[in-house]
Amino acid sequence: MARVAVVTDSTADLPAELRQALGIRVVPLNVHFGDEVFKDGVEMTPEGFWEKLRQSPHHPRTSQPAPGDFLTVYRELEAAGHPICSIHISAEMSGTLQSAQVAAEMLGSPGGIEVVDSRSVSMGLGLVVLAAARAAQRGASLPEVAAEARAVAGRLQILFGVDTLEFLQRNGRIGRAQALVGGLLNIKPVLQVEDGVVAAADKVRGRSRVLPRCLEIMAERIPPGRKVAAAVLYTTDPGEGRAWLEAFQKQYQMVERYLVPLGPVVACHAGPGTVGIAMYEVTG
Repeated sequence: MARVAVVTDSTADLPAELRQALGIRVVPLNVHFGDEVFKDGVEMTPEGFWEKLRQSPHHPRTSQPAPGDFLTVYRELEAAGHPICSIHISAEMSGTLQSAQVAAEMLGSPGGIEVVDSRSVSMGLGLVVLAAARAAQRGASLPEVAAEARAVAGRLQILFGVDTLEFLQRNGRIGRAQALVGGLLNIKPVLQVEDGVVAAADKVRGRSRVLPRCLEIMAERIPPGRKVAAAVLYTTDPGEGRAWLEAFQKQYQMVERYLVPLGPVVACHAGPGTVGIAMYEVTG
């Protein structure tokens, strides 16, 4: 039997070279500016998104792929003999997982496909997908690949800062961070993804305190010096992203590390000035 094929969606923000090296298939979400619709990562790049945001009179919104978008990919893989592990953005954040589940039912191949909720987003989801794809590359079975994805998802920690909660609030993705809205001047939220939703981790005075506080919070969750896989996400300033990566590299042994711009769909909800880290402890 052909090896397990791993499918994800564009909110994983996976760099093209990683997708290609591991044979990961990506189904794009959509970004809407008024009546214009762009396929995330296909018809719109991160740079193109920020340029469009500056020019457009419309606030962007996003939409999930249709079940048919998934079904096309699933049928192609099934025809080539691949079992399929399809791993997606948290069901609490998007209807994407539901579209994938509908497509899996339409495929009518029980036992030949597993749909996994990463309970995460961006390179949090990306790290889960990479772990699953490497398991598939080693020849793991479909249940083993899905179990690896769920195990990494369960260990994942995501911390990030935003310049403003406006974008999360406007797009209805603020989760349990709602209490931070309307805070004091220059109070910056430190956010996390918890139980599949955006929630408050803390708040600090001034943007310069966000990174130090994230280092402290992460140290409480993953002891310093441990081996980790990590990805730093940024919006428009790669230099800020590099500063975060260097700071966390001093605290942990990074067996995997990535510096990745937020893709258009995730950026649409996070807004400009967002920077953060997704990380899990590597065991064994």
